[in-house]
Amino acid sequence: MHKTYAQIQAETGEKQLAALPPLQLTVLRNVMVEPIEPYLRYYAKQIGLRAVARYGGYNTLYQEAVGGAPGLLGETECVLVWVKLENLSWDLARNFNGLMAEEREAELDRVRAQLSEIAAGIRRQTRAAILWFGFELPLQPALGIADGSGEAGQRDIIDGLNRYLRGALRELGNAYAIEMNAILGRVGANAFYDARYWHMGRAPYGREALREMAFEAFKYVRALKGRRRKCLALDCDNVLWGGIVGEDGLSGIKLGKTHPGSAYWEFQQEVLELHRRGVLLALCSKNNEADVWEVFDRHPGMLLRREHIAAARINWEDKAANLRRIASDLNLGIDSLVFADDSEFEIQLVREMIPEVEVIHLPKETAVENRDRLASCGWFDTPGLSAEDSRRGELYAAEAKREQLRTAAGDLASYYASLEMTLEIRFASEFTIPRIAQLTQKTNQFNLTTRRYSDLDIRGFAESENADAISLRLRDRFGDAGIVGAAILIYLGEAARIDTLLLSCRVLGRYVEDALLGECIQLAKLRGCRTLTGEYAPTAKNGQVREFYSARGFRRRDDGEFELDLTGEAPKVPAVFKRIDSEMNPQPDGRRESEGWDERTDSGDLQPHYGNAG
Repeated sequence: MHKTYAQIQAETGEKQLAALPPLQLTVLRNVMVEPIEPYLRYYAKQIGLRAVARYGGYNTLYQEAVGGAPGLLGETECVLVWVKLENLSWDLARNFNGLMAEEREAELDRVRAQLSEIAAGIRRQTRAAILWFGFELPLQPALGIADGSGEAGQRDIIDGLNRYLRGALRELGNAYAIEMNAILGRVGANAFYDARYWHMGRAPYGREALREMAFEAFKYVRALKGRRRKCLALDCDNVLWGGIVGEDGLSGIKLGKTHPGSAYWEFQQEVLELHRRGVLLALCSKNNEADVWEVFDRHPGMLLRREHIAAARINWEDKAANLRRIASDLNLGIDSLVFADDSEFEIQLVREMIPEVEVIHLPKETAVENRDRLASCGWFDTPGLSAEDSRRGELYAAEAKREQLRTAAGDLASYYASLEMTLEIRFASEFTIPRIAQLTQKTNQFNLTTRRYSDLDIRGFAESENADAISLRLRDRFGDAGIVGAAILIYLGEAARIDTLLLSCRVLGRYVEDALLGECIQLAKLRGCRTLTGEYAPTAKNGQVREFYSARGFRRRDDGEFELDLTGEAPKVPAVFKRIDSEMNPQPDGRRESEGWDERTDSGDLQPHYGNAG
């Protein structure tokens, strides 16, 4: 059950949140939405942040956006925008039938222009994320049942405004339209609107509506702040199918397209949808392992297959311990997991023993609701999907094959040679900017500074004369791992600074990080820099890179940062790669082969030269 408004207020007071880092929010609106604040604090608290909201004046967002509001937008991290159509265009919202066709078109042009001016004005003042709540479609359209008969109905026109708004926000970058009609559908009109407060104080939304709006907004905040989850760990009995396979047998469990197995079949369909979005799937079940795999292999109602499962712990040990092993198997932080189970006992055990794991309770008594419980949780949402996301299960399956090869190889030299690794290093482009931004938002373990950037931020680095953003792609004999690394460099005269250096946890331990650092060094040298500075900002998850710079010849300065003298010998890149193709400074054949750095002084240029990994 939802907590009451009073309970949420009690849990999100200043004393309860004082120790959490702040999340600066700005609210711009043409209606009153102040009662949303406890919900903003509540959902911020769930991801370890303390929401600090500043509000623009009532119905002054045009002036604040176009005229400027540095006190509101100067230091914000996220801008929440509400533009109620009634206060923007009473004629389109409530006087629709009083307009002639040409008057409607003129009013539409005015509204579209104002939306564009507001959006552009906000973006001029901040690069922060913009979350704009769109227009609700009318519950009783002006033309009644005839509204859908032509193309000029009220609902069509307002729907067109929402499409226009989405397009305008896409053009801005790091700006997103939140679908109000989906929220209205979930809450229901009776709880969504509060007619009394609309007339008394232009506060149109009920508390349930505001709760859902805050929940929807924090799906974006969670993803942009790198707090989304990566793996769904599933119990089996009474979760993936009805009944207990060890007691009911293969033919006795409930699973299929018709009742009583249809609720489980639809739940599996939703699990598959998450898998196709890049969510890793794991099994964490108290069961006989052979019984579970028999269902996967032989039951005609199974949608999930073995190849969809990235890790499995099927035994009679406690589930908290098994979840820790699953995280280790997948090289993920324990707080990357969401655990779904029908047992209240198991859910409580995980909550108490590993509170970092988010849990979803799926009672078998209400299994018909489990699909919606999973689909609405929001823990796996991301603002955009990359090619790597859709292939994540395949990528982890390939990683398992690499681990098998590593075990069989006996020594690392033979293992690396057998992988036939090829790196492709490129400057950020329209094709790679979204993936680089995504990596900054989700990479935690091998991330020296853990700075979170949007597409707009990465584009800014890429277009700057004083910065470079690069991506690294890895291929080997098992396939294309995709873009798994990124770096951002800032230049100031003869000094270069590594703002960001990160690598996907899937490729740790293969010296890819050394190759990426090597490219940073080369870029700094090609810019004529004499020093390269790196920073390590410790977090709860990136302790493994604490000594990364010092282990590679960087001197630790008194201010805690690390500095490399670029006039001296550069750290060597281990000769483990078959080939490194780099856009930075390629050889005439378009490639660079790996074996350390060779300074060619005959032309005055610094040319990296690699030899084969054999």
